[in-house]
Amino acid sequence: MPRSYFMCIECPQCSSKQIVFSHATTRVKCLVCGKQLLEPTGGKAKLLEGVKVLERYGVAGG
Repeated sequence: MPRSYFMCIECPQCSSKQIVFSHATTRVKCLVCGKQLLEPTGGKAKLLEGVKVLERYGVAGG
């Protein structure tokens, strides 16, 4: 069963929301202000300080 999913996150700088992949392989920046939000790790991407996960999509059982 896949362990990856999409999630809606909120930028701590401008409060913009965007949907990202949990196992992103590139740095993810806010589409509005350009602040970096996710750092790839070779597996599950690391949320940077202050980034909030608002909702998850495609989670097994949910």
